[in-house]
Amino acid sequence: MAGWERGDWYDEVAGYDAIFDEGTAVEADFLEAVAARHVRSRGRSVLEPACGSGRLALELARRGWRVTGTDRSAPMLEFARARVRAAGLRATFVRRDLREPTGTSRFDLAHCLVSTFKYLLDERSARAHLRSVAAALRPGGCYVLGMHLTDYGDRRRQRERWTAESDDRTVVCNIQSWPPDRGSRTERVRSRLRTTLRDLPEAVERRLETEWTFRTYDAAELRRTRGAVPELELVAVHDFHHDPAFEVELEDGGLDRVLVLRRRG
Repeated sequence: MAGWERGDWYDEVAGYDAIFDEGTAVEADFLEAVAARHVRSRGRSVLEPACGSGRLALELARRGWRVTGTDRSAPMLEFARARVRAAGLRATFVRRDLREPTGTSRFDLAHCLVSTFKYLLDERSARAHLRSVAAALRPGGCYVLGMHLTDYGDRRRQRERWTAESDDRTVVCNIQSWPPDRGSRTERVRSRLRTTLRDLPEAVERRLETEWTFRTYDAAELRRTRGAVPELELVAVHDFHHDPAFEVELEDGGLDRVLVLRRRG
């Protein structure tokens, strides 16, 4: 469509960050509650694969966690480092793919809450990621993994819309996904990010369109993938309300799922 620049919304870091920032405190509260309930190693070191702009890294660092974030986006990592440094805090950020080993450090908690796992488009890659996180956890440590599941019977286009305000910008984000292809287990997704910058002599609007492919999972498919990595046991399932007191069943028909996976041993 005319008027939309094609590009990568992960390069529009401030706009991306504004959209997801609102839920940061609730998600951090949830992660701490899950850690208190399920983590047995009782340390305060946390790994965030696909840490993005560092919003949760900053929040958990403020709460006294020793934070390591990984991401493959250089602009995201630069933004994350700058925001933590500006707050007078410390965190470690490393450029790394989801499938790669996380290094020699060991963690009590790991988390990836916003469907990034679905960028791994085949079973080998998905299992490699889960194994890499399992290897990075101390025995008794937990990985909190969130994603949207797929209803293969729903043939409608799905749409979500967010609006966010920050000191210098207004951001409107529309995400659309097309009906999934069950044979290939893929779905096409498009974001349209409209950012209006207000701190210039005249307001400037940027329009950025990004398309990508997600791998699809229904509850049974996700259970099989998780079960192929026996180092991680499933100890709880929540939804995207991030209420630590409210647990659900993986197969109860809901599509927003947050798995709590604990490292055996």
